[in-house]
Amino acid sequence: MTQPKQPVSVLVVIHTRELDVLLLERSAHPGFWQSVTGSREGDESLLATAQREVAEETGLQLPAEHFRNWSLTNTYEIFEEWRHRYAPGVTSNVEHVFSLCLPEPIAVTTSPNEHCASQWLPWKEAAARCFSWSNRDAILMLPEHRQSAT
Repeated sequence: MTQPKQPVSVLVVIHTRELDVLLLERSAHPGFWQSVTGSREGDESLLATAQREVAEETGLQLPAEHFRNWSLTNTYEIFEEWRHRYAPGVTSNVEHVFSLCLPEPIAVTTSPNEHCASQWLPWKEAAARCFSWSNRDAILMLPEHRQSAT
């Protein structure tokens, strides 16, 4: 039996020094663009969750020191269509925001069961394209949280 998803997740905004942002299009919802996201598994740390999700969704495997924890959380209601993945009665999720700066836009390998396309966009355009308010807001805060490239 599959364990229910934990209502604890990460959002990882992947960007360049020039603030180009990587977005991924959801396979199950064409037109829904987002940064890397995913739920914590077992008792892994939030940083380990961020590393695992980036690797699973983009093929990028980078050491922990390349990730920046913003110490920012968002709590949001889980979309009704996805609640079956969680324990009965769970309706909200706590998302922890991270970023990952790359020297330049690079091609990524998306996970076809999750994402069907990827694109790099200037930060304001990327924010406008996101379907999630928390993802949009994180991208709009990117200039304040800019980090050096790996």
